[in-house]
Amino acid sequence: MNGDTDMTLAFELEALKELASPENVFEDARGWTEYIGVVSEKPTYVVTNFTRKNRIRQDFFSGPRGKAESLEGVKDQFDTERYVYIGADEEDEQLADEVDWEYLDVEDAADAADWIVASRVDEGEDEDEQVRDDWP
Repeated sequence: MNGDTDMTLAFELEALKELASPENVFEDARGWTEYIGVVSEKPTYVVTNFTRKNRIRQDFFSGPRGKAESLEGVKDQFDTERYVYIGADEEDEQLADEVDWEYLDVEDAADAADWIVASRVDEGEDEDEQVRDDWP
C-alpha cells in the first residue's frame, strides 16, 4: 500500500472472502499496519470459523455488535494515525464515511498491494478446464 505502519486496517468479512488467499493478505498487511482485523454483521462464530479455517490471527473482530459500533470501538481502543476500512460495496463505503474511516474497495486494495482477487483466479482456471480428453 503506502508503507505507513501507523494504521489500523479493518476488512469487511465479505470483502476478505473475495481474496484468493486471506491468510497471505493478513501476513502481508502486518508488515505495514499496526492493527488488523475483521468486522461483519454476521454472528461471531461465522467470523471465527472463517479466520480459523484460513489461519488468520486478528487483533480485533466485531463480536456480537454491528459493523458501525465495531469500527467505532476499534477506533477508541487502538490509537493510530489512520483507520482504513476495506469493503466490497457502496454500503461499506457509506459506513466508512459515517464512522470517519478511510474507505478502500477490496479490488482497489488488491491492486495496490498485489493481492490476488479470487474471481480473477477462477476466470483463468475456467479457460484451462474447457478441454477435457477424459470426457465422452
